[in-house]
Amino acid sequence: MEIPFYAVIMAGGSGTRLWPLSRRKHPKQLLHLSGERTLYQLAVDRLEPILAPENIIVITAGDMVSKLMEQSPSIPRANFLVEPEGRGTAPVIGLGAFYAEYLAGGEAVIACLTADHLITDVSGFQNVLMDASEVARTGSIVTLGIEPSFPSTGYGYIQRGGSRRTTTASAIYDVKRFKEKPNEIAAVTMSADGEHSWNSGMFVWSTRTVQSEFRKQIPETFVVLEELVESIGTGLQDDTLSRAWPTIPKDSIDYAIMENAEDVCVIPISIGWSDVGSWLSVLNTSDSDDLGNVLLGGTHHAIDTSNTLVESSKLVATIGVENLIIIDTSDVLLVCASDRSEDVKRVVNALHDENKLSLL
Repeated sequence: MEIPFYAVIMAGGSGTRLWPLSRRKHPKQLLHLSGERTLYQLAVDRLEPILAPENIIVITAGDMVSKLMEQSPSIPRANFLVEPEGRGTAPVIGLGAFYAEYLAGGEAVIACLTADHLITDVSGFQNVLMDASEVARTGSIVTLGIEPSFPSTGYGYIQRGGSRRTTTASAIYDVKRFKEKPNEIAAVTMSADGEHSWNSGMFVWSTRTVQSEFRKQIPETFVVLEELVESIGTGLQDDTLSRAWPTIPKDSIDYAIMENAEDVCVIPISIGWSDVGSWLSVLNTSDSDDLGNVLLGGTHHAIDTSNTLVESSKLVATIGVENLIIIDTSDVLLVCASDRSEDVKRVVNALHDENKLSLL
């Protein structure tokens, strides 16, 4: 009998770099940044042709469950898990793996995905997932690497080694090593040398492989997850999760597992991917006019204006400007140079320090 295939969608992020449109109670996965569907709905839409709704697990924050359920009513309520507080991607993926085994009644293969990516080549993505699931059934960890389209300093990189095999949809390589976000000079080299991919943060592996790697590399986390497993499906599940989860060390899956895992391969892909991580990335990936201006909402009257993004419920008129981000909400107006959009998180941090939490 073939090992069943599940997806674990991580949907708990706050998306602070897309503030002020993205807020704690309405984070970026609930935003409409590409048509009428939210980023979360697009993530589910991409999976439903290849996975039954009961094979999709969503891990999110408590105040998000009802909103996400409304947007994906086909996914069973029991498949929504609440993360009591943020502990990083490693514990979330570990929890998803154990829960997939509970739902499957045994070993499963899981695709670990996020709720806030844009992918334009949906069929290509689906084909790659199916190829990756076959490789994962052999015990390997499969990473999805994005072919670089520019020398980004905002992404980690994956250096590929020798070729493993090629399918009709995918070329599969050994992973030589993971590299963290580079400086500009290194990014130029890695984006052009044909050996590196951007680290998309998407992984496909079997639940047994997940457990083996967690047991070896982060045993403290593994012990707590084992305790949680005993309560899954019982009336103690939520209470046990609330009590035990805060004791888990904070860890990212890259640092905690991937960098030292034994059997990792990469499938380089070109699927029109963007992590929509900043307002600049929204500007660069959205439909624009002939001068590169993007209108997310409201009306924009542009005179001698280029490469400017506008979101507002009112008319915004711009004259003689370029490379701007203008986000106007009911309580905040953000205006920044597009190449400084990463610094939005500095404003968020300052408001947090000033205890102006109503603005976050």
